[in-house]
Amino acid sequence: MSTQAAMADAATTRPAMPPRPPSRFLALAEPGRALSELATFYALRPLLTTLKKGDGHGVLVLPGFMAGDSSTRPLRSLLSDLGYDAVGWNLGRNVRVDNARVAAMMDCIDELYGRTGRKISIVGWSLGGVFARELAKQAPEKVRQVISLGSPISDDRNHTNAARLFEWLNGREPEPMKDGRFQSLAEAPPVPTTSILTKTDGVVHWRGSIQEAGPETENIEVIASHCGLGVNPAAVFAIADRLAQEEGEWTKFAPEGLASLMFPSCSLH
Repeated sequence: MSTQAAMADAATTRPAMPPRPPSRFLALAEPGRALSELATFYALRPLLTTLKKGDGHGVLVLPGFMAGDSSTRPLRSLLSDLGYDAVGWNLGRNVRVDNARVAAMMDCIDELYGRTGRKISIVGWSLGGVFARELAKQAPEKVRQVISLGSPISDDRNHTNAARLFEWLNGREPEPMKDGRFQSLAEAPPVPTTSILTKTDGVVHWRGSIQEAGPETENIEVIASHCGLGVNPAAVFAIADRLAQEEGEWTKFAPEGLASLMFPSCSLH
């Protein structure tokens, strides 16, 4: 049974568990695991350039909570080598969630879309993935697909260890929510949407990253840390595979051969 099918089956046959953040053990293990994944990424960097090549369309990469463009530079560099017009958001650290920041991100989409003359893809890490999904809802005519990495998309902040810090910095209801936006995070945007998640995430519980099964939604499980998702070789393989699809011909992830060994097939429940 595929991971996607297993998730859907689990959702219909088992009662929902109360939201909770990852264990303290997984949270404490994050730094060491992420550094190991970064080292592995650079060790495999020459091999990763042989992944599926892109068609030159624009890819906007959004960083996670408290992070900036430096965290996404390794991924953007690889995507550029694979043939994409990959850019960061150039907005500093991802800390505040207000209307000005949302408008600035929309400007990023408008600029890349206008410069390339084609729909763009958005890759968002953690909170960046939440933004990616919500931005695609506002401008689906400019977005080709969305890929989120360990993003808390469940509408319940109890899935993440960062909830208290986030609310201390932004309040329980950030400005966009007060204006009626960001109200249904679990609802996928009207474009092909991939959620890459890991059951060993130490920041966002993997249940909080699962999106409902649909014709243009999918969940891909990898073995990774939260802070290493953007450089984890399996996650990078999945990102490259998703981005390489021709516009308008999106199909669900189906790794073949040895590549399938990187992706757990156990049911997520």
